[in-house]
Amino acid sequence: MSGAGKPAQPQLIVGISGASGVIYGVRLLVQLRKLGVRSHLVMSKSAQLTLTHESDLTVAQVRELADVNYNNTEIGSRIASGSFRTLGMVVAPCSIRTLSEIASGVTGSLISRAADVVLKERRRLVLMVRETPLHLGHLRSMAAVTEAGAVVYPPVPAFYAKPQSLEQMVDHSVARVLDLFNLDSGAAHRWDPGAATDTVTNSDTEANHGPAL
Repeated sequence: MSGAGKPAQPQLIVGISGASGVIYGVRLLVQLRKLGVRSHLVMSKSAQLTLTHESDLTVAQVRELADVNYNNTEIGSRIASGSFRTLGMVVAPCSIRTLSEIASGVTGSLISRAADVVLKERRRLVLMVRETPLHLGHLRSMAAVTEAGAVVYPPVPAFYAKPQSLEQMVDHSVARVLDLFNLDSGAAHRWDPGAATDTVTNSDTEANHGPAL
C-alpha cells in the first residue's frame, strides 16, 4: 500500500465461468498483464471443463497468466470482502447461471459473491454474457443486474474493424471492456469515418447486395 492508502498498482478481479468463449477470459488476463494491472482470477469447475474443449491451454497455464488465483469455493477469500480495493470485476465469459446468481443476490460461489461485493461497493462490474437465443428469464436477469449497477456486455464482434483473425476479433471486444475501466490496451479499433478508404453508396449496395438497411 502507498502512503496515501491506495493500492500500489491497479487491481481487477477476473471471473471465468463455464459458458462458451473461455478465450475472452484468457485474452483479458494477457492484456491486464501488459497494462501492469494486478489480476485476481477465479475459474469455475465448468470453466475448466470448457477450456479442455475450446483451447489447447491447460488450467495451470491459464492460472499462470494471473497474479493471484482463487478456488471458486473460497467464499471467505479477500476478494469476497468490500474492504479489498479493486477497480472492479469482469466475468468473461459469463454463463446464464452466474448471471442469474448475481441478479438474485443468492451467491453460491466465489465468482458470484465477488461480483455481488463489487456491486454493493459501487464498483464497476462487467458481465460478458455468452448465450443465444435468450428467453424472457434471461432478459429479466440482465435487466436486474443492470438495475443493480452492472454492465451487461455480450461480446458482439465489431465488423467495421475488419478483423483478420479470431484473435483480433476477441482482442477488440476485450479492449472495449477495458475501456469501461479507463484502461487502454491499444487493441481497440477506434471508429473514424474520415479514415475509411472505401466508400459504398446506397446504389452500389442495392445493386450488389439488395436494398441498404
